[in-house]
Amino acid sequence: MKILSSYQSGLSSFFLEIGEMGKFTGRYFRELFSRPFEFREFLKQCYQMGNKSLLLVSVTGFILGLVFTLQSRPTLMEFGAVSWMPSMISISIVREIGPVIIALICAGRIGSSIGAELGSMRVTEQIDAMEVSGTNPFKFLVVTRILAATCMLPILVIVGDFVALIGSAIIENIKGEVSFTLYFNQVFAALEFTDLLPATVKTFFFGFAIGLVGCFKGYNSKKGTAGVGKASNSAVVFTSMLLFVLDFIAVFITDIFYN
Repeated sequence: MKILSSYQSGLSSFFLEIGEMGKFTGRYFRELFSRPFEFREFLKQCYQMGNKSLLLVSVTGFILGLVFTLQSRPTLMEFGAVSWMPSMISISIVREIGPVIIALICAGRIGSSIGAELGSMRVTEQIDAMEVSGTNPFKFLVVTRILAATCMLPILVIVGDFVALIGSAIIENIKGEVSFTLYFNQVFAALEFTDLLPATVKTFFFGFAIGLVGCFKGYNSKKGTAGVGKASNSAVVFTSMLLFVLDFIAVFITDIFYN
């Protein structure tokens, strides 16, 4: 009975949190289109999320291209299809692997940062002080961060994909003596508009999810300093799960429209 009771309690708290997040999302869209617009804070958050995540994304993408090519090459050689390596690598990275891996990296880098920052502001009563002083903390802190994450993630994914293809080209140049010109000619010949558009569109939703969950967890943080760590950790875990769900939905919808 205790196990059943705890299970029901956990399930009810989960759905309650989903409802609270729905209200949080609705408030975001209401505040997004109301004046004043915190444009300077938005640009600051774009810099914080984009520029300071660029090195991590580039290193991740480069290693991804190296490892994926090294692992795939022996299998293709067994079937005599090694000439298809640039096409396979480019389509796999651009369609699926690049957006998902970069989004997960950004969930750890950006989502945890937002959760910890807003959580610390909540427990130290800085958000309450902003409300007392007449400032709208939701618009200043939440709207700018969610919008910045939504705008920056597609750019980071594009950079990560490009660097991953460079890493793959280096391996092909060393292992298969394929020139960079030939490699990228095959890459651009293999990629189509139907590969680029869905992969780019879904990254906007990935960025929105990262910003939304990080802000929700941090803005509603409780229980002192321990709550800050919990907010940061739960933001990464919840966002990672949500990214896989969004990716499945995006792939399912793309399959319906393009096939």
